[in-house]
Amino acid sequence: MENNPTILYVDDDENDVLLLKHALRCCKLSFNLQVVNDPERASAYLGGQDIYADRKLYPIPSLVLLDLKMPRMNGMEVLAWIRSQPALKHLVVIVFTASNQASEVNRAYEMGANSYLVKPVELELLVEIVKGMTQYWMTLNEQPAL
Repeated sequence: MENNPTILYVDDDENDVLLLKHALRCCKLSFNLQVVNDPERASAYLGGQDIYADRKLYPIPSLVLLDLKMPRMNGMEVLAWIRSQPALKHLVVIVFTASNQASEVNRAYEMGANSYLVKPVELELLVEIVKGMTQYWMTLNEQPAL
């Protein structure tokens, strides 16, 4: 798995995590999916701190999928933290949440999100979203040199 690109999924809902894993399997995509279930762990992972210090086990992701509704610190705060880190300023961050409120969509883009996707309820639609998202962001999109 170490040669495959890494996606970091930040979400506290185990059902959403299981659905995304299933959608990735359905798409037959070879990604190293790393999951953290709270914002503090997301910061530790991205900062290479604590248990995440070994970059062979926990590589810097090519893409972050970020839920907004989490306890203690919300996804917007994680997004603000990511964008404040010089080493992570070009990291692709996709807000992946259940909310489609215009105010949250606008705020996410203002804070530096690269994309905002609403989690679908149906597995078939999730599979299509995952295919499109990974095709664009992980294959077609040119990334700046880090």
